[in-house]
Amino acid sequence: MTFQVAGIGEVLWDLLPGGRQLGGAPANFAYHAGTLGAKAWVVSRVGDDTAGRDLIARLESLGLATDAVEVDPVAPTGTVTVEVDGDGQPRFTIHEGVAWDALTASPSGLRAVASADAVCFGTLAQRSVPARDALRTLLRAAKPGALRVFDVNLRQHFYSAPMIEESLAFADVLKVNDSELPRLAGMFQLGGDERAQIAGLAARHRLRAVACTRGGSGSLLWADGRWSEHPGVPAQVADTVGAGDSFTAAMTLGLLAGWDLDVINARANAVGSQVASCAGATPELPPGLRAPFLAIRPRPRQEG
Repeated sequence: MTFQVAGIGEVLWDLLPGGRQLGGAPANFAYHAGTLGAKAWVVSRVGDDTAGRDLIARLESLGLATDAVEVDPVAPTGTVTVEVDGDGQPRFTIHEGVAWDALTASPSGLRAVASADAVCFGTLAQRSVPARDALRTLLRAAKPGALRVFDVNLRQHFYSAPMIEESLAFADVLKVNDSELPRLAGMFQLGGDERAQIAGLAARHRLRAVACTRGGSGSLLWADGRWSEHPGVPAQVADTVGAGDSFTAAMTLGLLAGWDLDVINARANAVGSQVASCAGATPELPPGLRAPFLAIRPRPRQEG
């Protein structure tokens, strides 16, 4: 038996300088959770075009379940133009009017979410009203006790304070980075340092856990009143595309497994650093990084 997870939202091709790569934060999350031992679904929508068929084939080649990937008869498969600066930091141009903007809560999507021990979602897939409504219908289908992980993932102008507030109402776990946390603190008028802002968000939205990643400088985690700070794992950065998503996947599995918070933080940082050292969002992970996750044996979870 393994944990089951679902990434709900955008799946697309990242058009990188070196060629196209599978992308979309929920798909990246699902891939990394899958390579770390989970049964993983992508709940999304692609176009009825060559790019969409190639995406489904790519997901299947990575071992991901695709029965919850819808096919749109009109809108094209999503793409994002990615430029990478000298420090490996990506700049995204996210094209609109694409298939995942028309996501529906299909029966296969609802089944995938209902079976999952954890689901991950963000803001980008909520930029259109139909997809936003579908995503929330899907989240309501999550079983009692499942972790609902909100990876804020702020992109361009595709978010708002009401959207984030409503998303937090669905969430048990919040993942932000060190540029997103101050923006959330400003939206919700939370003062103080990082810890005060995280504690304020957790209290305001009754969160079980909050993670703030800091790029190469590690991360700060809070869960059930405890703190864990990690300095990060040095890496020769190729690009940071997908590194945060891999951190989220590793953290989620650690939370499901009931690992100590410091252990979760260390292992999630090691995974994120490895991904940052590789080109693209979905590189293969070394066996040594995967081993502790593959050894997880799911335990019964209490509801509530």
